[in-house]
Amino acid sequence: MAVDPDHVLRSAAALLTRKSTATMDEVAKAAGISRATLHRLFAGRDALVRALESLGIAECEAALDAARLDEGTASEAVRRLVRAIEPAAGLLAFLYTENQLFEGEEQNPGWTRIDDRISALFRRGQLSGEFRIDLTPAWLTEALYGLLASGAWMVHSGKGAPKDFQHMIVELLLGGALRREES
Repeated sequence: MAVDPDHVLRSAAALLTRKSTATMDEVAKAAGISRATLHRLFAGRDALVRALESLGIAECEAALDAARLDEGTASEAVRRLVRAIEPAAGLLAFLYTENQLFEGEEQNPGWTRIDDRISALFRRGQLSGEFRIDLTPAWLTEALYGLLASGAWMVHSGKGAPKDFQHMIVELLLGGALRREES
């Protein structure tokens, strides 16, 4: 019986978004395979996390494409982005806490591509006068990541309703990022 690596990755992602400390035995059980089979696919937890990173980057880039960041106002693009990225938010929340992914020289260049695209969206909003200029695009990008991760954890823990995910993130982010007219 052939093992589908994508199924194993998605099963691992689903488990690790709920329980980030899950063991390889637990990951194998969640995927419906033996630990030995899991180790044939991924030599260890680091290899599994790196494969999940690649999946997360691919899903982020697909969400960025789907959000059409250059169309309409920057606020509209942020709303589309949050909507498009919601299905991957749990995986991103897990990856966001995996510090080894963001340290050293082996950082995946996909994260930089994603950061650059999102920062460009916030910069566009600043240049159009839509967003505050006292908050850097890098700061707004990190704030978005934090809100996405927090929203995913809220929903997974049952403390937040899935139907509120997009609204709460967008309203909090844009409520803080919108430029206020001076009196």
